Amino acid sequence: MNSALLSSKKMNWCTPQKFYDELDKEFSFVADVAATEKNKKAPICYTPETNGLINTWNFGGSVFCNPPYGKEIGKWVKKAYEEAQKGVTVVMLIPARTDTSYFHDYIYNKAEIRFIRGRLKFTDESGVEQNAAPFPSMLVIYNNKK
Repeated sequence: MNSALLSSKKMNWCTPQKFYDELDKEFSFVADVAATEKNKKAPICYTPETNGLINTWNFGGSVFCNPPYGKEIGKWVKKAYEEAQKGVTVVMLIPARTDTSYFHDYIYNKAEIRFIRGRLKFTDESGVEQNAAPFPSMLVIYNNKK
């Protein structure tokens, strides 16, 4: 197994392009709110420098969010929930950690949850596929239907 996948130093798990493309067909994303210039998936993006946690996600369409998978992930989930309350459709790709406070406070019974079968193979910023993630993943979808 790739030791970088287990390292707490690696917080940016880049979304596999094919996986994103399938979601984009369904949601027609206009923005990627947790990206870098190298790995952004949508025309509009927030980078660490422009900080999606402090700016609006209302770009007139659906937004995609694959946030850093570190201690700050709960802040991203809370932000997604808050933006959804303002009418923004948000699709988040995060680890399936149903025991966390953020799951119970901002996801459970508040969003559509799609558990990903198997383990995703994330990429590095250049798009090179890595080994399978050591954790299960889920999509959290806020779309004003719940």
